[in-house]
Amino acid sequence: MIKKFKEYKEIILNLLKLSLPILGGNVSQLLVGFADSIAAGRYSTLALGAISVASAIVMTITIGALGVLLSISPVISNFRGKKMPSKKYFKLTLLFSILISVPFFIILEIFLRNLGFLGFEVHLEELVAQYIDVCAWTIFPTALFVAMKEFLQAYEKVIFPNILSFVMVILNIILNFALTFGFNIGNFVFEPMGLIGIAVATLISKVLVAIVLALYCLPLFEGKFAKSKEFIKEIIRVGIPISAATFFEFLGFNLTAVFIGKFSALYAAVHNIILCIANFTFMIVLSVANAASIKVGFYNGAKDIINIKKYSIANILIVIFVCLMTFTTLELYSNNIITLFSSDKEVIYWCDKILKIAICFLFFDGIQGACVGILKGLKDTKIIMFTMLFGYLFIAIPLGTYIAYHKHMVLEGYWIGLALGIFMVCLITSTRVILKIRKLKKEYAD
Repeated sequence: MIKKFKEYKEIILNLLKLSLPILGGNVSQLLVGFADSIAAGRYSTLALGAISVASAIVMTITIGALGVLLSISPVISNFRGKKMPSKKYFKLTLLFSILISVPFFIILEIFLRNLGFLGFEVHLEELVAQYIDVCAWTIFPTALFVAMKEFLQAYEKVIFPNILSFVMVILNIILNFALTFGFNIGNFVFEPMGLIGIAVATLISKVLVAIVLALYCLPLFEGKFAKSKEFIKEIIRVGIPISAATFFEFLGFNLTAVFIGKFSALYAAVHNIILCIANFTFMIVLSVANAASIKVGFYNGAKDIINIKKYSIANILIVIFVCLMTFTTLELYSNNIITLFSSDKEVIYWCDKILKIAICFLFFDGIQGACVGILKGLKDTKIIMFTMLFGYLFIAIPLGTYIAYHKHMVLEGYWIGLALGIFMVCLITSTRVILKIRKLKKEYAD
């Protein structure tokens, strides 16, 4: 018993050591959007509204390319476990990241030229168009950065790329305010660029960090360019379901926000606050799950079912602990946390009420996130796409809409729908993990 405890303690510490830098990088991505919103809000209310709409459009489309690239680390980890040479595929990975970005860039450009069909007010549409026109180009440096970061993560080199993500936040904040509001240095005067300055700041910061990470990866550029249809097919096979699943989840939350917003601004504000709290918790879960996918991927390649099971269990145990800590914190300090966002008594009342339902959502979302990490490592991702589609678009939104309109419980209705939708996702993915590990146990034993 003591020996088993020591083994799991070591495995849990290994996962935490790998996941903490990843968490830092994930939080950095949230902070970039947060910094953009602050700069836009300081400039004008119209700019804040424009950046909210424009960034949602850019992210919804960009996530398609980035989702595919998230398959790089589990695929390379599997190769490492099989003791297959994989560093030779670094340049091919970068080329693929550019090529996969092209169709999504074209979609953004088409969207840009047809913004009128969304029916925005004229001044808002102009600002949204200006922002998208510049930010569409960020898909290329972002894709390159994610590809290199994923490749390094497969080799458990997580510290430098994630520190670089944090540096990008600092750089982005400085450039945001310098370009948006202008600055004077001696006799040199830089005129303010307004909202377009935020888009340019984002583009510059992303290009620079991609260049720095490429310099860090210079040793991987050595050698001939290795062509491999099998490698690309594997990236696409594992990555397309991840991309689709991420898109369905993103779409589900955006549609829910739109439907809630139609009832009242109060409900929209409450929903946004609950989502901020949920996103922060899920970032921790996602980081642990990413670390688990690397470890499980390695041992899957090595056909080591014992370590696959150990890291899978450790992954779920950490996530359960994170959820319990979150619930305890929310139970003890919910009012303090909510007042960080708003001092409105109605907002505080509704947030406190919905948090009780959101806690159920957070628990099931945490478990399904842990299971998704395991399935990524096992390269069994197709089911993720269908469960997210089923959970959000066939359960969460229809059920939430029914309760909102027929039971006149708007916020409670949509969050009950989300909780039940993610419960079904959790149930299916956890069952899939158990069945998959049992199947592998038999395969590896033969």
